[in-house]
Amino acid sequence: MITALLIDDDKHLRKGMKSLLERYASEIIIIGEAESVKTGIIALEKYKPQVVFLDIHLSDGTGFDILEEFAKTNGKMASHIVFITAHEQYALKAFKFSALDFLLKPVDPEELQKTITKIKQTLEKNNSFEHIDLLLENIRKKVDNFKRIALSTSEGIHLFEISDIIRCESQDNYTKFYIKNHKPLLISKTLKEYEELLSEHGFERIHQSHLINLAFLKSYIKTDGGYVVMADNANLPISQRKKERLQELIKAF
Repeated sequence: MITALLIDDDKHLRKGMKSLLERYASEIIIIGEAESVKTGIIALEKYKPQVVFLDIHLSDGTGFDILEEFAKTNGKMASHIVFITAHEQYALKAFKFSALDFLLKPVDPEELQKTITKIKQTLEKNNSFEHIDLLLENIRKKVDNFKRIALSTSEGIHLFEISDIIRCESQDNYTKFYIKNHKPLLISKTLKEYEELLSEHGFERIHQSHLINLAFLKSYIKTDGGYVVMADNANLPISQRKKERLQELIKAF
C-alpha cells in the first residue's frame, strides 16, 4: 500500500480525486486531507505520507507556500509530490524542468494511471528530492530562462546545469543525454519533449535523432552528406532540411 495526502481547497474535487484513486489505483490509500496552506502543513507533519496530491491555488496561498514553509521547520520534503493544476504555462514549464509530476484539471483517468506508474517507480528509487528544491528555486525567481534541469533515470533524479549538456539522442521513446564530465543518461521521455524545453537554451534539432547544444559544436563538415563533430568527438548526421538553418546559425556565431 502507498499512503497519500490530498490537499485541495475544493471538497468536491477532493471527493472526485478519491473516487478516481479508488477506481484506478486501489493500492494508494488516502490517509489524510487538507484544504489550505495552514492545514496542509499540519497534515504533512502529522501523516508523513509517501505521496502528496497538491493543488497549486489554495484559499490562503499556494501549494508552493506549503513546500516552502514545511522545509523551513522540518527540513527537506520526503514525499513524492504530484501537483494538480489548471493549465498554467509558467508552472507547467517549471514542473518539466524539475522532473515533477502534475495532473491537469479536470483529472483525466488515463493521465492519472500514467502518473501512478511513475509514482511506483519513483518510490522504488533512492530519491533525495533535490528536484523539489529546484522547482522552488525556479518559482521564486519567476524567470523563464531556467539554468538547471532535473533528469529522472531508473537510478534516481539527477540535477545538471543546462549549459553542461552536450547533446541528446533519440532512442525510440527514450532520450540519451550526453553531459560534460558525466556518464550518458537514458531518460524515459521523447526527444521532442526535450527539444521543446531546450530550444531556447541554444539547442538545435539537426536530425530526427539528434538535438545538439551549439556551444559544443566543433565542426560542420559538408562532405559525406554533411555532418557535425561535437566536443565529445561524436560525428552526427544532419538531415537535408536542417542544413540551411544550421549554416545560418553558424554564420551568426
